[in-house]
Amino acid sequence: MDAHQMRLFEFKLEEIYNRTEWLQYELPLQKFIALFPIEYKDDMPQRPEMPEEPDLDRDTKLAILVAFREAFS
Repeated sequence: MDAHQMRLFEFKLEEIYNRTEWLQYELPLQKFIALFPIEYKDDMPQRPEMPEEPDLDRDTKLAILVAFREAFS
């Protein structure tokens, strides 16, 4: 696990959180970041699963997937 990649992913999640106003009313930043743990399989990071709650809109889900790809590619 590369700490730099994890930190970059967390930073990008924080950016998503800060520009998605309704998320800030739903849950705190650390809880939002904790919704997307990175698991490894054969030393490769696996794309995080989208949580059922909160119900994220399509744009937010896509932004999270882009953040993952940018951080771990």
